[in-house]
Parts: sequence; structure tokens; C-alpha cells
Amino acid sequence: MTVTLGLAPGLSDVAVSPFAPPGGLLHGEVRLAWLGRCSAQEQQDPRQSLLRQFERCRSALPEAWMVVCHFYDVESGRLGLDQRGRGGSVERFDVPIARDGGIQDLLAEAVHPGRRFDAVICESTARVARRMFESLSVERALEQAGVPLFAWNEPIKIGGGRAQQILQRRINQSVAEYEVFNALETSWGGLCLHVREGWNIGKPPYGYTARRYRHPNPVKAAKGQTKSRLEPDGARARTVTQIAHWRHHDRLGYAAIVDRLNADPATYPPPIPPGGTARARGAWGKSAVADLLRNPKYTGYQVFNRRARRSRSGAHNNPALWVWSPQPVHEPLIPKWMYDALTTRRQADRGSRAGNTINIHPQTNRTYVLRGLLLHACNRRMFGKHRNGITSYCCQPQANNRGRPDAYASHPTTTYIREDLLLDALAAFYTDHVLRPHQPDLLATALERAQHRNTSQRQGERDRLHLLVDDFARRQHNLLQQAQNCPVDDPYATALRHAYNDLEDQRVNALGALRTLGTTTSAESADTLAELLDALPYLARHLADAPEHLQRRLFETTQLTVRLHTDSDDISFHITLPEQHHPTSTSAALTDAAPCS
Repeated sequence: MTVTLGLAPGLSDVAVSPFAPPGGLLHGEVRLAWLGRCSAQEQQDPRQSLLRQFERCRSALPEAWMVVCHFYDVESGRLGLDQRGRGGSVERFDVPIARDGGIQDLLAEAVHPGRRFDAVICESTARVARRMFESLSVERALEQAGVPLFAWNEPIKIGGGRAQQILQRRINQSVAEYEVFNALETSWGGLCLHVREGWNIGKPPYGYTARRYRHPNPVKAAKGQTKSRLEPDGARARTVTQIAHWRHHDRLGYAAIVDRLNADPATYPPPIPPGGTARARGAWGKSAVADLLRNPKYTGYQVFNRRARRSRSGAHNNPALWVWSPQPVHEPLIPKWMYDALTTRRQADRGSRAGNTINIHPQTNRTYVLRGLLLHACNRRMFGKHRNGITSYCCQPQANNRGRPDAYASHPTTTYIREDLLLDALAAFYTDHVLRPHQPDLLATALERAQHRNTSQRQGERDRLHLLVDDFARRQHNLLQQAQNCPVDDPYATALRHAYNDLEDQRVNALGALRTLGTTTSAESADTLAELLDALPYLARHLADAPEHLQRRLFETTQLTVRLHTDSDDISFHITLPEQHHPTSTSAALTDAAPCS
């Protein structure tokens, strides 16, 4: 017997080693699958890009190698592999290359025993994915299926060493990821500077309209490109301010605000979603009101990066990541201090429903008058308990700390305080500091002063609107004088007509504001003052024994907060008297206490 020692014909030692590249035994006719990708951006033409990629790949093929199937997508290369091939953007472009699917279809067929191809070729690994992790994942999946991946910008080798090929490919993948992140970081810096200079990005929020300005770059200005700043949008701007006042001063819930808005849609026009009137409900919703009150642009500052629209599908970013302009750059619709107060209150109320009504649990059979008003030193809200005829409020963080046993390690197991002791202390507090014997005279003076101030403010606003209406009419008259001698088809006359129509819209909005500017008659004010002053003596004598719903009304109206201090039995009360802004709301709450006599 003769034994022939040696290597397989044409193969080197490395080619037959365990480290050989996949496809080292390819010979003769080789079937290839072409893999392409192009981003769907306005700055490039996906059709031309895909054609160029395909032609480059064909030009680099050895003899007897041929492309038998085509897999390509039009999408971002920064998407995760699980999100690739699902956009459906290819149909928008007329690409004259028969498509057998996207990258997901390629990977699915690669592991099939009857696949149509022996190898895959692409223009570069950047066309597989822009990030190295995804690119390596695709390469690894193909390698496990025994399918080599070749690139036009790399030497096509099926024998010999693999180390040099890996080095070159990893360099190319690193460069591809560097290029995309470098471009993203550069453009991000431009967006941040754009915002800090006061320019708006995207659709103006409800209540604002975009005023266009000539682009400061002469080249872009010559192409007709513009930049925009925010300006108040008539009735919608007044609606935003009114919503904030209802929420802050009257402490109305979202449902109550929505009811008021939908009761008068002419005064409070409902918002139109980004999709246009086809998606519009024609009415306000609680989510629209909540989103409006969370938008910091209403404070006059320009803000960017509130939501991760591309990286996390629109999830809200941490406020620490928001990009703010250094100072206000447009007219505010909500004062900054009010926005901050609403944000603080919303964070404090998170996870707690408003009021003290019975919740929906079927075993609930009582309410607690101080529910949601008591804060322990650990900043947790205390909850009510009723045992053996005694009502108390407790703080037990160990029972509900959301899986963080070390968050309240130094906190007592249970901290509680009796309700009857709190109510007695509150009765004394309100009697001494709010319902003093001379309080009616002080309150009457405060109410009259507030009434005079409100009347003066309304008159000043009314005078300002009258001046605006007169100014719009004067400017319209001047435009008509200029347009009299212009031919109908003159571009200057067309511009004058547009300017006239814009002034007419502003004049109509000003007239609408005049009509909706409410007034309070002296008789109504006198009745309100009389009811309030009559109620004070009853309330001062019977606060501790008043019905629960009347006590709760008083506590909510005065914005009561009770706080227990650390390592002591001291408690502090904090109230805010609202008559400076809305005397009628205080009157309504206190007048209900009159039947207690």
C-alpha cells in the first residue's frame, strides 16, 4: 500500500487550518448575494447610490463569480439589527435592481440548507452597518452559517492567511463608526448653537406661530432657506396662559380644565396634531393639557432635546440633558416662576391622586380629610389608617420602597401621628393666623384692593387692544393706498395683498380678545364680599367640628401642606392665601362653611 503525504492541491497550510477564512474551499462558479444599503436622506439619491454600489461590487468579482440575488434596504445604518429591514422605504424609490429582500431576509436564507448563494459581497462594511457591533453581528452570523462576507474596498482572498484581512476589516469598521459619530457630534453642536441663538426647531408648539427670517448664510438664503422664531398666536396664546392660571391658581385637575376648554371652543381653539386635520379630534384632551403644561418653551426660553425622538423612539429625556437658550428669546406665555412651581407640584404629586374621595378599590369604605397633605421628613406622603376607632397617618417606607431596601435604611419602621391632634392644631393655627377677629376688616381691604387692581389691569388690556385695532386699520389703509396704482399681476401688489391679509387676521384676533375680555360688575363684587365676610365668624368658631368636605375645601383652597420634622415631634404648617389672584375662589370655599353654625 502506498500512502501519499502532502496538502490538498492548491491549498496552503493556513488554508486548511482551523483559522482559515470561511469559504476557503470556494472554486469554480461561485454564487454571490449582493448586500446594499443607503440612508433615506434628502441630501442623497438612494437610487443612484444603490446602483453605484452594485456596479462596484460586480466589477471586483473574479472570473466565474456571479451575483444571483440582491438584498438591499433604504434606512439608517445606525439602527439596531432587530430594527433593520422593517422600514418599507424601498418602495418609495424606483431602483432598477430586482430585490429579494432586506438584510433580515439575507440572514434568514443564509442558515437555510437550500440557500441560493455561497458568499455575500457588499461595497464596504459601512453598508452592512454603521456601528461596529451590528456589523460584527452580521459577519458572525454569516460565518456561523459558512458564508464568507467580501467587500469591494477589500482584497477578495479565499486562501492564505486571515490575520491581515481581519486587521484591514476592523480598521474599516472603526473608520465607518468614527465617521458617523463625528458627523453626528458636529451637527449636534450646530443644533445646540442654533437653539441658544433663539431659533426654533420643528413645528411651533400650540400657542405660537413661526415667524420666518432670511437665513444668515447668504448661500442658503439665495436658495430660499429661512430660520424661524416663535411669536404668540392670538387666541391660542391666550388659551395657554389661561390653562396655566387655572392649573396654578385654581388648582384645577386636567379633567376640569378640559371641560372648561371644550365648553367654549371658539375662545379656546383645540390643538391640531402634526398629522393635520385628518387626525384632529376637534376637542381638547387631558394628554394635550398635560403636554402643554410640561413644555418649557412657553416660559420664553428656547429648549431642545426634550425627547429622544430617534435614539429611544420619542422617550422623554432627563431635564438635565435639555439644551436651553441663555435668556428668554420670545414672548413668554407662562411665567418661568409659575412653570417651575407647576413642575415642582407635579413631581411632588406623582403617584398620588388628587383630592380625598373614595378610591376605586372595592374594600374602601372611608376617606381621610388630610389625605395627600402630610409629608414626612423623608419627603414621602403619609397615608391614613383607621384602627380601634382612631384615625392616624403613617409613613412606612419599608413596605413600599420599589425594591430598594437601602434607600431608607435609617428610617423608622413606622412613623404615625393622630388625626384628631392634627385637626385641633390646625383649628388653632387657622384661628390665630387666618381667621383672627379683625380678619374681616383686613380681608375686606385686601379684596377691595385686589378688585381695584384687577379692574385696572382689565382696563389697561382693553386700552391696549383698542390701540392695536386702530393701528392695524391704519396700516391696512396705507397698504390700500399703495396698491391702487399697481397692476393686478404685479408681484409687488401680490405682496401687498398678503401683508393686508396678515393684518386683517391680527385685527380679527384683537377684536376677539376684546369680546372675550370679561368684566365683573360692582354689584357682583359686593355680593361676593358680603358672603365671604358673613362666613368668617362661623368658620372661626366651628373649624375643628366642620364636616369633612368643608374642611377639605378650606385646606385645598389655602394650599395647606403639613410637614413632620426629623427626630422631633415638631410639625409645620404652610398655607398660601389665594385672594391676591382669585378672591372669588376663597369666597366660594369659605362660604360653604356658613351652615356649620
